[in-house]
Amino acid sequence: MRTLLGEHINLRALEPEDLEFLYQIENNEFFWEVSHTQKPFSRYILKQYLENAHLDIYESKQLRLLIEDKSTKKQLGMIDLFDFNPQHKRAGVGVLIHPDFQKKGFASEALSLLINYSFTHLQLHQLYANIIITNEKSLALFKKHNFVKIGVKKDWISSEGKFKDEVLFQLINE
Repeated sequence: MRTLLGEHINLRALEPEDLEFLYQIENNEFFWEVSHTQKPFSRYILKQYLENAHLDIYESKQLRLLIEDKSTKKQLGMIDLFDFNPQHKRAGVGVLIHPDFQKKGFASEALSLLINYSFTHLQLHQLYANIIITNEKSLALFKKHNFVKIGVKKDWISSEGKFKDEVLFQLINE
């Protein structure tokens, strides 16, 4: 079974050629609130990151995959597993689609592929996601994929001088 190949997209490992795309995404202040970033990244730092992106998930405790259009090979976004814990068989999930490609179903297909990969290949028991309560698109995306809201962290994220709640979602592989 090919768990990283979808109908419209592929999930693939990061390549050195992805440096400019990664630079654009990581330095887009629009995404900083959800990625907990506070400063820009240099190309040098991102190049070093790409040079170490080959590390095994069991070693690095994270996995970042590029979301690529299957027909055009265009870079659409990224999807991450983070806080990977093989002992407790769980990981966090984050998904980011470049603004030019949002609202086209790519995030949904990528999340579906990642869920399948996580439960099939990594044999995880559960995935979780932390979503700012004002991010309606992400809330809808994770609900669509049967993630269950299990709690709200009050005033969890400080952004633009205000505190925002963060919703914790969980998907358990039964």
